[in-house]
Amino acid sequence: MLERLQRRIRGGAHAVPRDVRDQISAERPFGPETPEEAAARVTDRNAALQRVVVHEESGAASPSTPVRPSSPGTWSALRPSSVPRLVLVMIGLAGALVALRELRELSSLVAPVFFALNLMITAYPLQRVLVRRGAPKWLGSIVAGLAVLLALGFVIFGLSYGVAAMVGELPKYDDQFTALYNQTLAWLTRLGFDQTVLVKALKGIDPSSVLTVVTNLLSNASGVASLVVVVLTTLIFMVMDAAQIEQRMGAARRSHPSFVMGLESFAQGIRKYWLVSTAFGLVVAAVDYVILIGVGVPLALVWALFSFLTNYIPNIGFVIGVVPPALLALVEGGWKPAVIVVVAYSLVNFIIQSIIQPRVAGDAVGLTPTLSFLSLLLWGWVFGGLGALIALPLSLLVKALLVDVDPQVRWANTLISSRISDGDPLPAVPTPESV
Repeated sequence: MLERLQRRIRGGAHAVPRDVRDQISAERPFGPETPEEAAARVTDRNAALQRVVVHEESGAASPSTPVRPSSPGTWSALRPSSVPRLVLVMIGLAGALVALRELRELSSLVAPVFFALNLMITAYPLQRVLVRRGAPKWLGSIVAGLAVLLALGFVIFGLSYGVAAMVGELPKYDDQFTALYNQTLAWLTRLGFDQTVLVKALKGIDPSSVLTVVTNLLSNASGVASLVVVVLTTLIFMVMDAAQIEQRMGAARRSHPSFVMGLESFAQGIRKYWLVSTAFGLVVAAVDYVILIGVGVPLALVWALFSFLTNYIPNIGFVIGVVPPALLALVEGGWKPAVIVVVAYSLVNFIIQSIIQPRVAGDAVGLTPTLSFLSLLLWGWVFGGLGALIALPLSLLVKALLVDVDPQVRWANTLISSRISDGDPLPAVPTPESV
């Protein structure tokens, strides 16, 4: 009976004061523990459980007097804080802001490392499949790492091809962009806007200089090269660690089951997110390519690849992906092909990502649309362009570490998670006695 009650309290399904919960859920302290200390810790825990049982049977309120540890080797009971909650919230927000600013300073290191971690987690099931079929763990890890490198190489090759094609093609449309600029200015003037004000507001926009800047940015690959080096180096070391990751997680689960459960939930969430986004992104890119070929938009393969990459950016990725081909269709053939491109892209995005994808793969994000958009803004500010790509996995990691593993704040999932059931209490996790 005491063991069942202990599991319910640890899982958050039994309401008791925090000090009593801490005493009941006390785990073995870090470092050596003498038999006397172990016996005292078990005695304190059983006494706290017995007090809960007595109060339940008598119908009294939950025990509120903290249970004091009887030896220095046990965890001390936490007393209710006398600091106002508003002060604690302000301190927490200030600490979070400082941490975000520090992460921004280290963005060139942290973002590629986290991106490599995402790729390795996504490919890790390959290692499990090979091990179950009798392959050594080190071989399975190498195969998973090679799969990641192959996918990364495909993306890099596609980007290189797209950049080279745009650098060679965009300067040809210098005159058309200049004419479009003048036509837009004249159209706004006919609508009643003052031409002097418009010219003053748009004087910094020179179509020729804009194309030159875009071309220079596309041809500058030094930043991408440094990012790729960090990602590849990190992947090499992660492949070396992958062979023992299950043993390490199993050892950590024996002492901190809730924390490991949160990490496993995070890994499953981002693995599903990347796989579903990749599969349906390929479908969207293929359909967009057929549309662009039919309309006659130049660089159709480049824009299809661009739509595939922007598919990983939540909420606004579709908008980013449709602007370049629509603009090029406008200067190449006029308003009619541009409108066709925008309408076709919108229909494809709505049908595939809003109707077919939820029915086939369910919700692969795990966050509400509003929180997904705020995640994009926040992590894009912290880590730049790569931050927009890994915005949702970063938010899922924060949610897993701060919300999912803590029974007292797990209820917040009902507000931030796309699945209301994520706010339910954690299932009871049987943990062996650590004495």
